[in-house]
Amino acid sequence: MPDFRKTPHQFLSEVHTVSASQAKDLFDRHLAEDVVFDVAYPVNRLQGRDAVIAGFFDPLANALKDVRRRDEIFIGGPNRRTPGGHWLASVAHYVGNFEEPLFGVKPSGHLAFLRAGEFYRVEPDGRISEAKIIIDLLDLMRQSGGLPLPKMLGTEMLFPGPATHDGVLPTEQADGEKTLDLCEAMLADLKAFDPKTFTSKGQTGDDGYWHDDMLWYGPGGIGSNYRWSGFEKDHRASFLTAFPDRVGGDHYCRIGNGNYAAVSGWPSMTMTHAGDYLGEAASGKSLTLRVMDFYRCADGKIMENWVLLDYLDLFQQMGRDLIAEQSG
Repeated sequence: MPDFRKTPHQFLSEVHTVSASQAKDLFDRHLAEDVVFDVAYPVNRLQGRDAVIAGFFDPLANALKDVRRRDEIFIGGPNRRTPGGHWLASVAHYVGNFEEPLFGVKPSGHLAFLRAGEFYRVEPDGRISEAKIIIDLLDLMRQSGGLPLPKMLGTEMLFPGPATHDGVLPTEQADGEKTLDLCEAMLADLKAFDPKTFTSKGQTGDDGYWHDDMLWYGPGGIGSNYRWSGFEKDHRASFLTAFPDRVGGDHYCRIGNGNYAAVSGWPSMTMTHAGDYLGEAASGKSLTLRVMDFYRCADGKIMENWVLLDYLDLFQQMGRDLIAEQSG
């Protein structure tokens, strides 16, 4: 069976590098006419090929001059969740000189790395019919000096690629279904936690899901951390204090490919804003959160986890417009 990942990967890599007429031909050949893109706030839903081009691809090209795409992870496989089908998942950066506003974010006039998590449904004819995309506009604000939230809980850094440098179109690796099995088991046990210690069964130790040297790469607003102790201190404790009844795992896509797995929900989490979080006082509101997780596993353990969260949408539900609040 031909590798269904390769043609869409080439399309996504090339579309920002060619002339306008060549780009139109690429869009016509690789996007279904009735394609639907769900993009992070404030873009949200785009329906139809023309709307997707005008509402997503063109703004990127206009704001990030000479924009180029750099994939850190690009995997594909059969989707375990409804609606099924074959899906792709990627962690990428859109790289360019940030010279014009992007979805309301003020430009820096300098080089920017806009991180993105992306899921694409690919039809049997090879065309993309559906996409979910979280672009980290909060981190883009940070790069422009206008982040409207407190200092990161963890360490702010450019999302690195996998330590093994083999995340793009992986081949000759482990069974992707077994990799996904491991990640699904971890997520199932992660749901319950001790409210005093914020620990969940089976996560760490000799028989735990996570490697002792785990790395967790978080989005703008959170930052990244090292080892389970860092994960608890720099993300989990504050998140569970603010949203103690959170329920996650409502996913539209779960795929495994070699040593990698990716899952996403739109939204994935439902929760009550019961405690203060990132400078926002508890409101008691019922909230939802769009989530994307990408994993690299080895020797039966989760080694690295890249996480994209639509925090602009989350704070909008709290009553705050972070784009309007940016400084600079």
